[in-house]
Amino acid sequence: MPITVRLDVMLAERKVKSKDLAAHIGITEANLSLLKSGKVKGVRFATLEAICAYLKCQPGDLLRYEEDAD
Repeated sequence: MPITVRLDVMLAERKVKSKDLAAHIGITEANLSLLKSGKVKGVRFATLEAICAYLKCQPGDLLRYEEDAD
């Protein structure tokens, strides 16, 4: 998939636990785990906004476009 989620990288850089982020933004740890692994089809802007506010980052810090090798 050309869009990769770098949420795990941002969590590590900010030294934030997934559990704390999930509790703060109001989603389950399971849903946050799915988002971190890139196994979701989409993300609500409100959720993305809450993540960015908590981690003090930009959406582009969390999502990357990488061209397929084809």
